[in-house]
Amino acid sequence: LQYRMHEGMRRLVRDLNFTYRSKPALHARDCEGDGFEWLVVDDFENSVFAWLRKAPGEKPVAVITNFTPVYRENYTLRLPAEGRWREILNTDADIYGGSGKGNGGRVQAVNAGGGVQAVITLPPLATIMLEPEF
Repeated sequence: LQYRMHEGMRRLVRDLNFTYRSKPALHARDCEGDGFEWLVVDDFENSVFAWLRKAPGEKPVAVITNFTPVYRENYTLRLPAEGRWREILNTDADIYGGSGKGNGGRVQAVNAGGGVQAVITLPPLATIMLEPEF
C-alpha cells in the first residue's frame, strides 16, 4: 500500500485473523460461559480490561486492553498459571505503525503469595495477547 499507516493496518488485520484462526481458545467456546474468564474488570483508574479465553485441551489466551493514551509500565496482571507467557500479538508493534513498546516478546508470571501475577507493559491505546509457553 502507498501509505505506511495503511500498510500497518493491513498487517494488523491479517495478523488478527491469523491469530484468531490459529488459537482455538479465541473461538472454540464463543457461545459458552466456560470459554471466557475476566482477569481485570474493575480497573476504572487505569481504564484497563483483561480477560482469558479458554478451550478444552488448548492453551488459554490472555487479552489485555489499555483504553487510554497513557503508557503503563509495571502494570500488575493476575494470570491463571505460573511460568513464561509469550506475547503473541501487540497492536502497538512498529510493524502496525505503533510505537513498538511492549514486553520484549514474553512476561514471567510468578506466585506472589496472593495469587499468580505478572508485571507487564501496556502500550497506549493498545491490546496485547499472551499465551503460556508451558
